[in-house]
Amino acid sequence: MDRCVVLVDAGYLLGAAASLLAGEPARSRITVDHAALIKGLRDRAEADTQQPLLRIYWFDGAPDRVPQPEHRRLRVMPRVTVRLGALTRSDGRWAQKGVDAAMHAELTELARNRACSDIVLVTGDGDLLPGLMSAKEHGVAVHLWAVQAADGDYNQSEDLVAEADERRVLDRTWIPQAVRAKELAGACPTPPVPRPEIAAILSAPLPETAAAAAAAAGSQTARPPARGGLPRTAPGDGSAAGRGEPPAQPAAAATADTGQPNGNGAKGVPTPKDLAGLARPGSAAAPVAPQPVPTATLRWSSEKGWVERGTAPATGEPPETAALPMLAQLTTAEQRWADREEDITAVSGDPFEVGQVFARRWIGRLSESTHVRQLSTEYPRIPHRIDGELLRYAARFGLLAHKDDQIDEHDRYAIRAGFWREIDTRMAAEHAPVSE
Repeated sequence: MDRCVVLVDAGYLLGAAASLLAGEPARSRITVDHAALIKGLRDRAEADTQQPLLRIYWFDGAPDRVPQPEHRRLRVMPRVTVRLGALTRSDGRWAQKGVDAAMHAELTELARNRACSDIVLVTGDGDLLPGLMSAKEHGVAVHLWAVQAADGDYNQSEDLVAEADERRVLDRTWIPQAVRAKELAGACPTPPVPRPEIAAILSAPLPETAAAAAAAAGSQTARPPARGGLPRTAPGDGSAAGRGEPPAQPAAAATADTGQPNGNGAKGVPTPKDLAGLARPGSAAAPVAPQPVPTATLRWSSEKGWVERGTAPATGEPPETAALPMLAQLTTAEQRWADREEDITAVSGDPFEVGQVFARRWIGRLSESTHVRQLSTEYPRIPHRIDGELLRYAARFGLLAHKDDQIDEHDRYAIRAGFWREIDTRMAAEHAPVSE
């Protein structure tokens, strides 16, 4: 049948493009406009083969074969079929499993069924050589496309190149139509700087930290000083006081470990609230008032524990908070369909953006603005039902940890930070002065 089919090894195409544009094969170093890439592949295939396109098969790897956001966008595009192999981590590197076998099976099946007259292969894997030879025996013309190698050499199997009927190179002028290298702040890649919103939530102390700090402050106040205002130590005993040095900070405060990064990004370092009110070196004799325990703290999951506010009942949330509607209750069938379309085509899957999108929809469908004000009083805690719904929504974007049903802890913070940023933006808009 006079049609062409394109089989794309995404690992090869995007890895080689990253090497060409960014100097290393890490796909994290590039951004891809998948719609432009698919259009470019289709136009190039129809021009080279002089045949109309039947279909583009996109072969890629994914953890547990769970579609990632890019796969979900690709598979709803016209004439695109996504086939996923496994993505496994070995020796600190990710490797695709089963992708070449899936391409081989599709290649031979298309040729055997005479589904097309021309097949375009975008790959460099020599394991496809038997499939390529089988397709030629069934009368199919095989076009092999390469991505220009950064060093000017081959980045494909030489046997594969030798057996192909036609060969083309996607060069440095073609690739940037849909692929761009990410700009780095310096010559060497550096870890991304946490967003201020995430850092603010990370700095919220856990209940046990706040309680330990308050207990340490209380014990410091209750301990009576010796005569002369110095601790009861004998001169010459080797202690700090015996050497005439000021006493050290209380151990409970100096070593408090929150179990999470604080605002400075370090674990086990007390936050300013932890150390507030404790005596400075040289002032141990001064009375110190116990510091109140913070009234709002954030746990990894709002479902697993939080500090009650003073007005909240001991067994749960305040009635006003518990009555806040969930997004599912505010969403019609038409809106639900439109949401899924937007998730597939427009939402990137970045945890911060996911939280923003969820909050934007929730705010936009509320009938009463008082709900937003009520929710804002709960910061930084998201009410139980809404938080669970938020995390379930985020799980759609492949944010679940590998072979686990939990979302990465830092991603949880980012999701909630995005949610609160959107709430804060709405509250600021409501209180902004109206210009005449």
